[in-house]
Amino acid sequence: MRSYSIQEINEVINGVIYGATSQSITATEQLEKASTSEISFIGNKKHEKYWSTSNASVAVVNEDISIEPGENRAFIKVKNADLAMSQILALFAPPTPIFHSNIHKTATVDETAIIGEGVKIGSGCYVGPKVEIGAGSILYPNVTILDECTIGRNTTIWSGTVVRERCHIGNDCIIHPNATIGADGFGFRPCTEKGLVKIPQIGNVIIGNCVEIGANTCVDRGKFSSTILGDGCKIDNLVQIGHNSKLGKFCIMAGNSGLAGSVTLGNGVIIGGSASIKDHTTIGDGAVIGAGSGVTGDVTAGKTMLGYPAVEARDALKQWAILKRMVCNSKK
Repeated sequence: MRSYSIQEINEVINGVIYGATSQSITATEQLEKASTSEISFIGNKKHEKYWSTSNASVAVVNEDISIEPGENRAFIKVKNADLAMSQILALFAPPTPIFHSNIHKTATVDETAIIGEGVKIGSGCYVGPKVEIGAGSILYPNVTILDECTIGRNTTIWSGTVVRERCHIGNDCIIHPNATIGADGFGFRPCTEKGLVKIPQIGNVIIGNCVEIGANTCVDRGKFSSTILGDGCKIDNLVQIGHNSKLGKFCIMAGNSGLAGSVTLGNGVIIGGSASIKDHTTIGDGAVIGAGSGVTGDVTAGKTMLGYPAVEARDALKQWAILKRMVCNSKK
């Protein structure tokens, strides 16, 4: 079991120690459940009240905390407790699954594939013709990489993921289990003879560097050119990204949200859980779409939108307040 003193932990996060404790720290835990050997954090002043009943010996806290740590307990004050705690969680993270060989004997790797130094390929994987995988990347068991794809350096792809032909994934990405990169876009047109005719989707998907894609998420390939996810995008589980959509840098999409085809997101856009975005819509830099909202038209940069159909947040709140008053008045 790993064990660290408060001083050793502080060397990682570069905070300021208030109070003192001789207790060694062996794990992380939330305040309400922490034992004396576990470190926790207080990221919001409203959670200060839980410290008095917590058994934690050490907490990482924001600089504006107003309480004292107490006897044989200590705080490590930092500018951002959430970011500091992420470093501590990495310190205590358990090891990743073990590979006994770099390429498992049951993996199928085409003879034309180019495999970089230190790449690990798990059991049951398939790596197709003319695939290129950069140094240090990991494919966990049962990953499928089809023809002419490229995977950058130090990218991790978890079990069950399928990367369809001619798609490109950058460096330092994480693709979680059962994601699909490059599935056919949803394109059909009515036909008097055949009912519905499938529109071929002959493009691909291009994913930038440092992108993370959650479990069971699907990124459809472009109908003509490419569906693009910019550097640093973070996509939650169970997200749908339609064909020919283009995401700028550092966009966030929470679970069960979806983009229809040909949606454009600027840099730093945040899409809340279960929000849906109409096709051919443009959302400007830094805009926020609230959870469960339905966006049917373009959104100006920096705006926060709520509701279905989505309107500016302050207008949505006014509407809800009016409806609430109407309901209350009707009951009198």
